[in-house]
Amino acid sequence: MDFKLTEDQGMIRDMVRDFAQREIAPKAAEIDKTGAFPVDILDQMAGLGLMGLPIPEGYGGAGADYVSYCLALEEITRACGSTGLTYEAHISLGCMPIYYYGTEEQKKEYLPLLCSGRSMGSFGLTEPEAGSDAGGTKTTARLDDGCWVINGSKCYITNASYAKFVTITAVTDKDQGTRGISDIIVPTDTPGFTVRASYEKLGLHGSNTTELFFDDVKVPEANLLGVRGDGFKQFLVVLDGGRIAIGAMGVGIAQACLDASVKYAKERVQFGRPIGKFQAIQFKLADMAMNIELARLMYLKAAWLKDNGQPYAKEASFAKLFGSEMATKAALEAIQIHGGYGYIREFPVERYLRDAKLLEIGEGTSEIIRMVIARSLGL
Repeated sequence: MDFKLTEDQGMIRDMVRDFAQREIAPKAAEIDKTGAFPVDILDQMAGLGLMGLPIPEGYGGAGADYVSYCLALEEITRACGSTGLTYEAHISLGCMPIYYYGTEEQKKEYLPLLCSGRSMGSFGLTEPEAGSDAGGTKTTARLDDGCWVINGSKCYITNASYAKFVTITAVTDKDQGTRGISDIIVPTDTPGFTVRASYEKLGLHGSNTTELFFDDVKVPEANLLGVRGDGFKQFLVVLDGGRIAIGAMGVGIAQACLDASVKYAKERVQFGRPIGKFQAIQFKLADMAMNIELARLMYLKAAWLKDNGQPYAKEASFAKLFGSEMATKAALEAIQIHGGYGYIREFPVERYLRDAKLLEIGEGTSEIIRMVIARSLGL
């Protein structure tokens, strides 16, 4: 067993950490306050080759492995949860379906747009009546004279306002259950396609969260992604990779909680000494540090398995479940350590709690992930 990062992985992590702390972290509070989409930060990330980090160079990417992407994602989320989620959805949900299942023509047409940052990546899965039950998709697509005619809606879709196209799921074969669902690439400027961003959210205010509406939207038959009827199987694979990334995001937020809490515990004086001298505070910080390291090892193992072509679905679920719930607990403890100051916006830990909670919901709720793990045990 070798737990060392490769030279390239270490360089990418260190480069992104330096960039994130220098350029992203100072803007995180303002992004949260205003809800502004971090366009300037994303442009800088594109310049660094991050927007296509795990995509091969032949399609405009950087050709890095999935471990490197997750390490970069941890550092970006450590600096700003909104930017982290924007990046995660762009790569995990936007780039990967096309990279995994696209034809060579589709890859050459769409991946360079994503890797250069000219388009944000976006994936339309969730619907008002199909959240955890993604097999209950109601959006339909029927073939008519060489075109898919799409009708329906999607909700809670990330990045769509800044995407030139969205990959969506739709029922193409009725009465086939999950075997009747397909993935289709839909340009956002197609007549009848409307993107609306009107949610008021608990956290992650700088992340673009939208509704999608399809009213007789027509796209060429060639915009089908992969095999007709394989859409359900395709997005399950996509979500497995995304769950590793969510685990990395959880570690990023929790690490930010630990950073802030250790600093505060050394500076805050009560009863004549820094509160970090009290065992009650020390135990909270010790548990936080331990859980962060365990979650980091889990997402790195899952990413390593993925990079090495081994089964990783169960490990991805472990990473996502433990990392997300651990992040919420770390944020709660960080607020407790800060006391009254943790409850006001003068300190960042209240933002960490609001941002962390989404990780227990997106890309599979904690309850669904536990079901996935249980099934892997033969239950």
